[in-house]
Amino acid sequence: MWNEYKSLRVTDEGKLLRVELNRPEAGNAISGEVLTDLLGVLTALEDDRTIRVMVLSGAGDHFCRGGDRSEFPELLAEDLSGTALRALATKAQRVCEALSRLGVVTVAQLHGDVIGAGLGLAVFCDLRVGAENCRFRMPEVGLGVPPAWGGVLDRLPAEVGQAWVRRLLLTAEEFDAMRAERLSILHEVVPLDDLEDAVARLVKPLVRRDPTTMRITKAMLAARANAAQLSVGGYYDAELLTAAVTRRWAVRGQ
Repeated sequence: MWNEYKSLRVTDEGKLLRVELNRPEAGNAISGEVLTDLLGVLTALEDDRTIRVMVLSGAGDHFCRGGDRSEFPELLAEDLSGTALRALATKAQRVCEALSRLGVVTVAQLHGDVIGAGLGLAVFCDLRVGAENCRFRMPEVGLGVPPAWGGVLDRLPAEVGQAWVRRLLLTAEEFDAMRAERLSILHEVVPLDDLEDAVARLVKPLVRRDPTTMRITKAMLAARANAAQLSVGGYYDAELLTAAVTRRWAVRGQ
């Protein structure tokens, strides 16, 4: 069941499912294939009553260096109106929504670059542990496109706060693991060599919890956070991203 994904390495350890982004040669950039595979895993987990924790990590030197922008020209070549690009952005939104409503506890195991869409994936996880070598950035504004990916502009302020998100988005500045911990993007920072052990310590009590109680608790937390409203703005992300990227590539082509 878990061996059918080309861009992910999925390992079933009984009550724990490990999902590793497996495009190290591309910095684990999130392509359409990655989104399809992630959606497949998350959809299967919705009906699974064995898995209690999912750990999301990245192969190679980085967790994820962002969305795979190399796909944009090809997608626009298929249809200049942006239909294919819009479908890609909508799929990203579906992945993030699936992460946010998943009944199992999700843990992001982060190292190296955690950029753009990679940071988006991370903040949609329940818990986040990062190595000291983590470097975070939301570069979209600097690249000439809005930060419209998967509803991250709704999720980030809920986790971090409006004031800091405003600074991070408008300046596109890089920040390290210690600042990420102060901002509550990371729950724990450890040396790179200790990252796997730190995640294992976090996961150990979680897999012992009653799964029904955990699902109900997550649903209660989501309700208290007004999760239904968090996704409202995200519905516009696909349209905003498509319009911005289509315009940018059209200008380049002139």
